[in-house]
Amino acid sequence: MLTEHEIEIRVRYPECDPGGFLHHSRVFIYFEMGRTELLRASGDNYRRWEESGLYAVVVQAECRYLKPARYDDLLRLRTIVRRVTGVKIEHEYLLYRDQDLLCRGRVVLALVDSAGQIQPIPEEMQAVNVESHRGSRSEQPR
Repeated sequence: MLTEHEIEIRVRYPECDPGGFLHHSRVFIYFEMGRTELLRASGDNYRRWEESGLYAVVVQAECRYLKPARYDDLLRLRTIVRRVTGVKIEHEYLLYRDQDLLCRGRVVLALVDSAGQIQPIPEEMQAVNVESHRGSRSEQPR
């Protein structure tokens, strides 16, 4: 499984406030897009998880906004798996416009079954060596 992936996102008009700035709430949608595409690039997808009875739920989410984005900006989102435990997956997000870091976020997921009971993270995901990414170049634009 990949532990890092990037996507490009163009800020669309309906994602902006009346001043033409990216609305803060839309950043979490971008984070979801990053997680989804990281999983897809790893050869898996959330649909398969759901068909097997597992659902990813957000248990913690945070974001530090550093600079604004505007309508039609082309952004680059880096999604990094920072930690996988027996029951949680922690992702970090770095959103850039060119070389400028616009925001940094973190989301922790848990897996539950259809009754909402916490389920263990599949072994193939727990085996991911994310420690090698700690202190890496993650804050530096590519």
